[in-house]
Amino acid sequence: MTEDRVCLGAIVGVHGIRGEVKVKSFSDNEKNLTRYGALSNERGDKTFRLKIVGRSKELLRVKIEGVDDRNTAEPLVGTGLYVSRDKLPSLAEEEFYHTDLIGLEARDKSGTVVGKVNALYNFGAGDLIEIKTPQGALEMLPFTKTYVPVINIKEQFIIVEMMQFAADGEGAENEG
Repeated sequence: MTEDRVCLGAIVGVHGIRGEVKVKSFSDNEKNLTRYGALSNERGDKTFRLKIVGRSKELLRVKIEGVDDRNTAEPLVGTGLYVSRDKLPSLAEEEFYHTDLIGLEARDKSGTVVGKVNALYNFGAGDLIEIKTPQGALEMLPFTKTYVPVINIKEQFIIVEMMQFAADGEGAENEG
């Protein structure tokens, strides 16, 4: 169960032959990856003691205690790195962790349910929120006040301004 834990990062690759891994940090401060002690995998059955040893572009180069060669590091690629929520600082009233949004009901401004929060991403150009509609479609929106003006963690919902796209050919000027 991850409800009582927060994912601080993920191992996304290996670096060199001495067991270093590349980690994508999900924290606003990369030092948070090591600030709270040992981290665990999603299931909580493996513990990792990390030391940040450098950077590789936007990723951190990390040494994991006991991982001393590439062959030991490679199976760890894709592993999320979790910390117990009680080790994290208290949040201000308007603050939240991205994990707190997953599963929240997404409503439009009239209150109609349009889906549930499925995931949050950042591919380098800002945060995106993914909404899974009742029909199973996945819709991505910029995670900004314009598109997500209300976040109500206590009542378990967000308000979203869904983008409307014209169907192929609709709204296009006749180019002929």
